[in-house]
Amino acid sequence: MSKAHKKISELSWEPTFATPATRFGTDYNFTKSPKKDPLKQILRSYFPMEEEKDNRVYGAMDGAIRGNMFRQVQERWMEWQKLFLSIIPFPEISAARAMPMAIDAVPNPDLHNGLAVQMIDEVRHSTIQMNLKKLYMNHYIDPAGFDISEKAFANNYAGTIGRQFGEGFITGDAITAANIYLTVVAETAFTNTLFVAMPAEAAANGDYLLPTVFHSVQSDESRHISNGYSILLMALADEDNRVLLERDLRYAWWNNHCVVDAAIGTFIEYGTKDRRKDRDSYAEMWRRWIYDDYYRSYLLPLEKYGLKIPHDLVEEAWNRIVNKGYVHEVAQFFATGWPVNYWRIDPMTDQDFEWFEEKYPGWYSKYGKWWENYNRLRYPGGHKAIAFEDVDYQYPHRCWTCMVPCLIREDMVTEKVDGQWRTYCSETCAWTDIKAFRPEYEGRPTPNMGRLTGDREWETLNHNEEVSHIIKKLGYVRDDGKTLIAQPHLDLDDPKKLWTLDDFKGIPFPSPNVTLNEMSDSEREAHIAAYKAGGPGGRFAATG
Repeated sequence: MSKAHKKISELSWEPTFATPATRFGTDYNFTKSPKKDPLKQILRSYFPMEEEKDNRVYGAMDGAIRGNMFRQVQERWMEWQKLFLSIIPFPEISAARAMPMAIDAVPNPDLHNGLAVQMIDEVRHSTIQMNLKKLYMNHYIDPAGFDISEKAFANNYAGTIGRQFGEGFITGDAITAANIYLTVVAETAFTNTLFVAMPAEAAANGDYLLPTVFHSVQSDESRHISNGYSILLMALADEDNRVLLERDLRYAWWNNHCVVDAAIGTFIEYGTKDRRKDRDSYAEMWRRWIYDDYYRSYLLPLEKYGLKIPHDLVEEAWNRIVNKGYVHEVAQFFATGWPVNYWRIDPMTDQDFEWFEEKYPGWYSKYGKWWENYNRLRYPGGHKAIAFEDVDYQYPHRCWTCMVPCLIREDMVTEKVDGQWRTYCSETCAWTDIKAFRPEYEGRPTPNMGRLTGDREWETLNHNEEVSHIIKKLGYVRDDGKTLIAQPHLDLDDPKKLWTLDDFKGIPFPSPNVTLNEMSDSEREAHIAAYKAGGPGGRFAATG
């Protein structure tokens, strides 16, 4: 194997008669870097292994059809898969596109082979995930939502969060995006909850296909982790790279936490019907898979190279999950926005309430009353959807950087940047936009760093439109042309229980950010103070 790998390296050469064009720039310097590929994977051994894995995946799919798995899976779980499986192939294919960026930026023929293999991995992952989604669509009792998942991913308020995440792999500095953000943090740390913790929950809800597909994906991650670690060590060989590495670790860790924990935490905690007391909560899974296995065994040892590790951000991520209710705030936000979803969200039951209180003491006092209102208002007739009823919930501002709303109200940061008032969910997301993603960082030119510009917020794109128009424009309507795909319950049998476009006529949808920018200075100051005094559970600030 080593001999074959060495031969492959010899076939790579740099032309001496011309200077190669740089397609993907980086501010990192690799002139002093060692050139080693610790994994030495070659295609002759790679393809038979992947063929065997694919045979098992597609064999399991056949078994699911024959065994009628789709009629036995918990409906609550499958509805959330409409969102999840519309998002996940995009980061996979972005990761494939990131590999040429890394190859172009890293002068290491040995490693180019491993990165090329990773590119094939990522294409394979997106393919089997798209096939999984197609199978769900063909066999699940309610395919509406699965059938428009690619379109819906592009125009949905939750899809913008996933798009921000996936595009982070392929924009800006090639090493920041393709290596630190994607490989060193996203794949090495957060695929543990994505591809290990989540499949366990799927199986508990009767879905054994998702574990089959995702474990096949996860088994490739060790190769990707090896690629990321190799490039990281190459970067550490040059002292000038240190400030960029420390910047990128802070950005990558925090952005991954904001997005992945919001999404996977919600799927696991609110998409399950498994309320066994001995089942681990998402917080417990996070502690095992990310804090212990990644932070303590991967990040901490990097300190011996003199690299400053973002301990404060790791601890704050844990604090947000355990003490600040981050996952619960996100789930509540998704449920508030149900009319513009393309999946259905099941109300929480007494059994759910009991489990949440057991795992997260104090949960009921913060979120219980709101979920009781969600259940009370689940059918149409004599009232509006919960987002437009008086249930003491203030629609949140959106974070300009991670795109997850500013749900922990007291942590929101507001700054005027590039002539616009922007809101951020945290100090670190504000730092990312204001300090890190700029053409200069700590006095050093960083021309290859990306920018967070454009019409980023979903709410701004739909500012002051009537809600029924927004739903119709997005295409989230069933075949009769009036009944919504989304419903705040799982009852499809009685048409009187289904919300239609008529229920949302005459209701405007104002963008919080546009409204904020239209305020006078004194109005804005008072509004921000009141917003930060609100919560938890989205409550308005107490008056008097």
